Parts: sequence; C-alpha cells; structure tokens
Amino acid sequence: MTTSARNGQKAGGLSRQAPEIASPAAWQAAWAKMLVKEKAHTRAGDGLAAERRRMPWMAVDKDYVFDGPAGKASLFDLFEGRRQLIVYRAFFEPGVHGWPDQACRGCSMVADQVSHLAHLNARDTTLAYVSRAPSADIERLKARMGWTMPWYSITDGFDADFGVDEWHGHNVFIRDGDRIFRTYFINNRGDEAFGTVWSYLDITPLGRQESWEDSPEGFPQTAPYKWWNWHGSYEPGAAPDQRWVEVSDAGEAAMRRSRQGAQQ
Repeated sequence: MTTSARNGQKAGGLSRQAPEIASPAAWQAAWAKMLVKEKAHTRAGDGLAAERRRMPWMAVDKDYVFDGPAGKASLFDLFEGRRQLIVYRAFFEPGVHGWPDQACRGCSMVADQVSHLAHLNARDTTLAYVSRAPSADIERLKARMGWTMPWYSITDGFDADFGVDEWHGHNVFIRDGDRIFRTYFINNRGDEAFGTVWSYLDITPLGRQESWEDSPEGFPQTAPYKWWNWHGSYEPGAAPDQRWVEVSDAGEAAMRRSRQGAQQ
C-alpha cells in the first residue's frame, strides 16, 4: 500500500473520501459498533415477517389458466401439491428489451439469484415464474440460461388482477384444501433482493416454520437447523438425521457460549 493510499489520498482509483485506514483494534471496535445496528436490523426484519404471517387472506375465486411444458395448468396446479406458492412475474415477451433471445435484464438477474428449490420445497412451498411468452420460448430460454424453476405462460388476466401487468413482482398464495388465498405482494424496490430460501420463506404466511419464530398459534414449526439437508436427500415426512441433530446442537451450544462470553 502506498503512503498516499494510507493517508486517504487518491491512489489506485480510490478518492480522497475513502474511509480512514484503521489499526486492527480500531477496526474491531468499529465492527462491534456496527454489529449492534445490524442485529437490530435483523430483529426488525423478524418483526416484519411476523406481521406478514398475520396479514389477512384474500380469497382467489377466479379461475386462471396457464400454459406449461405439460399443457394447460390452473393456479391450483402451480402449487404442485404443496401448501404455499410464490409466483414471480418475469418480463419475457414481445416488446420487452432483448426479445426473443433474452428476458428483461432485471428479471433475468433475479432468476440468476434463485437458490436450489429443494430447500424451499421441503418447507411445503413452491416457487413458479410466469410470463406472457409462449411456453416453447420459455423452455428454450430456461435451457440456454440454466434456469430450472417452473415457468408458465400467462394466457388471461392474471397479471393485471395481481398487479404485475406493468412491473415485476412476487405474489404469495396459500392453499386450504381446494381454496386458494392471496396472502402477500411485493414489487418495486425490495423485490430485487429475492433468491435465498430465507428471503422467500419470510414472505410466506407460514414463514420459516421454525420454533423461534413469532407465529400465530397452531402454525407448523420445527426446531431450527434440524430440518436442513443436502438438496438431493430430502424425504417427505422423514425424521431429522440423528447425527445432524447432534452436530447442530453442538453448534448452537457453541454460539450461546460465544454470546455469553461477549456479554461478560
């Protein structure tokens, strides 16, 4: 590092307004101060997720039809037998920049962020994408881009009815027997951050379904960490692997000891 860089002067592309260069002790103190705010931010996010789980449900009484690789599909079919459904409206259709070779750049970037769906499916939740492009074009795009999420073609007023006819967004639904309810919607700023298992589950009515969450009485919950698995090893209804239970218990105990030590 040059002397000018140490002094905050322009070097290697950094402006004079770059943060000061601190000693390890000073850096650790600054990090600890920031950590307090970050933990408060995390707890505030947990509180918002708890409020989402208590939002009212809106009945979906209209029948919607989509085209998929297997033919016609209803909104009910998009659940794939699971209880919860997250539908992302991606813009891939005539008139969108990039058509017919590419989908919208922003929607494509969101698609690139989607993590392995097995973990989401293990929490009784399905993620599906919908667009107005013909199903054959969607399958061609998915194959070229390496995307594996279910993706259907809109054939009716679904996008207009759920606020995604002019802009991308995620709609969340839950199934109670044969009835479907809309439970949440997010678009614009904030919609771009989705892709992890946790970002998706935190907008669902059942949440992460872990025992630490503040959820309405009777909601399904299991111990944290215990349900996690390799993405090819989930088995519906299987008990947690005992060895993994021991490993995760040891990890939790170590974290508790670390927090207690930090408070002393």
